[in-house]
Amino acid sequence: MDILRTSSAMPRRRQWLLGLAAACGSAWLLAGCGDKPAFRGVDISGADYGRELSLPDQQGRIRSLAEFKGQLVVLFFGYTQCPDVCPTALSELVQAKQRLGVDGARLQGLFVSVDPERDTPEIMRAYLASFDPGFLALLPTPAQLPALAKAFKVHYKRVEGRTPTSYTMDHSAGSYVYDTTGRLRLYHRYGSGAEALAADLRLLLAEAR
Repeated sequence: MDILRTSSAMPRRRQWLLGLAAACGSAWLLAGCGDKPAFRGVDISGADYGRELSLPDQQGRIRSLAEFKGQLVVLFFGYTQCPDVCPTALSELVQAKQRLGVDGARLQGLFVSVDPERDTPEIMRAYLASFDPGFLALLPTPAQLPALAKAFKVHYKRVEGRTPTSYTMDHSAGSYVYDTTGRLRLYHRYGSGAEALAADLRLLLAEAR
C-alpha cells in the first residue's frame, strides 16, 4: 500500500480524512469506507434466482445473460399491449441511458414478453424500435413462460377482456439490474424514476473500473 505523507502542521482532522481516503480508495468516495454503495434500488446481490435464460430475440437469435458480460443489463418483463406500465418503464430506461452519456453504450435493455401469443417478432421489432433500437426483446413460447417466470420470481396473469384478443396481462413491474460481471445486483421498483436508475448504474460502472 502506498504511504500517505502529511505535514505535521496539517490539521489533525484533515490528516485523518486523507488517510481514510487513501486506505479505502475510490469506493470511499462512493459510499464510505467499509460500507456498501448507497444504491437507490433494492440490493439483491447474491440472489439465487434470475441467473440465466436462453431465449430468441426479435431477430430470432438465441440470447443468454452470459453473453452480455462487460455490460450493464436491465431486464424487464412486460408486453407490447400494456397500456401504461411497460411504456413508462421503457421510457425511463431510455432516459437513464441518456443520463449515462458515453457510458450509455455499456447498457443493454432486455424486454421479456409475458404475452407470447400476441407478441410476435415483427411486433416486438417495431415496438422496441420506438424506444431504443439497441434494446432486445426476448420471446419465450407459451410452454416456456411458466418455468421462466418461476426462475425469475415474476408474477403474470391473463385478465380476459370483452373479446378473446382484448385481454390484458397483470405482471410484475420491477426491473432487474445486472452488473458487468453478469451478477444480479438490484431490483428497481416500478416508478423509481430514471435518475434513481441512472445513479445506481453509475455506481455499478464505478465498481468495474
